[in-house]
Amino acid sequence: MRIDLHAHSNVSDGTEKPADVMASAARAHLDVVALTDHDSTDGWAEASAAAGRTGVALVPGMEVSCRTSEGISVHLLSYLHDPAHPGLLEEITKAKQARQTRAERMVTLLAEDYPLTWDDVIHHVAPGATLGRPHIADALVAAGVVEDRSEAFASILTSRSRYFIPHYAPHPAVAVELIRAAGGVPVFAHPVASSRGRIVGERTYRDMIDAGLAGLEIEHRDNPEEGRDFLRRLAADNGLLVTGSSDYHGTGKPNLLGENLTAPEVLARIEDLGTGTAVVRP
Repeated sequence: MRIDLHAHSNVSDGTEKPADVMASAARAHLDVVALTDHDSTDGWAEASAAAGRTGVALVPGMEVSCRTSEGISVHLLSYLHDPAHPGLLEEITKAKQARQTRAERMVTLLAEDYPLTWDDVIHHVAPGATLGRPHIADALVAAGVVEDRSEAFASILTSRSRYFIPHYAPHPAVAVELIRAAGGVPVFAHPVASSRGRIVGERTYRDMIDAGLAGLEIEHRDNPEEGRDFLRRLAADNGLLVTGSSDYHGTGKPNLLGENLTAPEVLARIEDLGTGTAVVRP
């Protein structure tokens, strides 16, 4: 069984509609895919309806944006939570609104040096989608400033750039608690992806584990091999699930569906733990 537990649609920063992500998963010979849009579950209904047509099972999920007290960005995958849970919904709504305010401020700064307007960015955002830096990157590509999203994030939109502005996000341990309260299964996404920016230290792992962290996304192209060894030891010592995923974004990233996979027994455990909703099978 081929299982990929991390994919994005245009409900956040992917380039394909949720139904098209399901179709792409079928072409990639996946049996199961998780839709994990940033701070949003708005794509679940469309993806669920496509499960029957594509023959691919859907794990309803979400990627929650978090930030430590030191300002380090953490992404937390949530599987099978209740999308209407008040506590979690309030927190992701706050983060989603903060993303838009941050984006507007970044565009104002960028416009001082590049041919970029807010309308240029909005043109690349699907109605109701969670707005983020990838949409600014798309506007920069369209303006001929950079070749692709990867170049934009490596230079102009990096967290070390003068144009970068952080946005509100909950502490990862708080997010873990909220996901658990919503009946979800929290998994730390690409934990040692140092190419994306600063990575957390041991204290943050301990805080998240104490709060109920269920697993670590270890097999991911952005996790260097030496970091994966550390994560495997951490998972073994703390009884954490180990997942592997593509972090697919359509044409927005080079990541390919199915390039990393999760074992069937891990998915079975996620289903045992998740009580907020259920896997949608064809």
